[in-house]
Amino acid sequence: MMKNFKLGILGSGQLGRMTVQAAANYGISCHVFAPDVKDSPAGQICNTLSNADYTDKIALKKFYSMVDAVTCEFENVPSIALEMAPKECIKSPGITALKTAQNRLCEKDTAKFLGIPTAPYWKIESIDDLANAMRFLDSNAILKTAKFGYDGKGQIRTKTGDDPEILWKEINTDIAILEYLVDFKSEISFLLARNIDGETIIFPPTINYHDRGILVHSTAPAILPSNVIKAGNDYIKTMADHLEVVGLLAMELFLTQENTLIFNEIAPRPHNSFHWTIEGCKTSQFQQLIRSLSGLPFGDISVIGRWHMRNILGHSSKEELTRGYKSAGKYVHEYGKQKTKENRKMGHITWNE
Repeated sequence: MMKNFKLGILGSGQLGRMTVQAAANYGISCHVFAPDVKDSPAGQICNTLSNADYTDKIALKKFYSMVDAVTCEFENVPSIALEMAPKECIKSPGITALKTAQNRLCEKDTAKFLGIPTAPYWKIESIDDLANAMRFLDSNAILKTAKFGYDGKGQIRTKTGDDPEILWKEINTDIAILEYLVDFKSEISFLLARNIDGETIIFPPTINYHDRGILVHSTAPAILPSNVIKAGNDYIKTMADHLEVVGLLAMELFLTQENTLIFNEIAPRPHNSFHWTIEGCKTSQFQQLIRSLSGLPFGDISVIGRWHMRNILGHSSKEELTRGYKSAGKYVHEYGKQKTKENRKMGHITWNE
């Protein structure tokens, strides 16, 4: 049915790999564009490769002549790569959404503008800015780079009495954000799919567990009061409509002790915490992404039972994957990464209670 539809993917990691796998279910071929793409997770299995820098305009022009739609596998793809797409090419997540997600200050400002609750935060561009902001703190905070942060990278926990000069030197950036440390009991993620006509569908929320800023385990559907789920659904739809997202939008929120939600961040792409949907939903997040870009109607997101997803990280991956393969009822996903690094995501395992 969709054999003539060609999907371009900017990025070649595991999210691209799982997008390629989902596209194959619909007869859609994928063209992956990235530097060093040949032995990458997505590059190993895609139909066509373009091995070039994201700012290579000649290579991008050729790439766009071969695809009907393009999606960004991660939010730190240079925006020029998406801006180069011709008008007739469907762009996911969209220029505004991509640029917003690339800057933590822009994310927070957008959430605040839309009435989505945020923790107090300050824009930091100098030691003086940091010193002045820290005078308002009566508790711990987190200093983060405004750009290019993920999986706990680019952030420092601070406490009352810390030296602003030392902190500014350690964060080593020209612009940062200082955020009040939220007293939360859970981190909840919501995921929405939005197609080119502005139609949306929202997956059941997920509860996440982290270790040193890296997601290690997710459970879903999250068992939450109905008013909390409604609030989260309202927040993510408001953000998606405002940014005119095409494709997927994930939103991470803190659940406070008082059962209110506080905005953390967005990701306009498939999200690690929703990998359980591959087996746990009738239509996975990756299939929903394909549907939203190709003109197919959204699929059923019914869930049977309660699902778990565990990331397989770094040097322990071989043993954990072996145990997963030996366990009945567990679904093992290896990403095909050539090198193992500390805390690197090498795969994940899902199972149903």
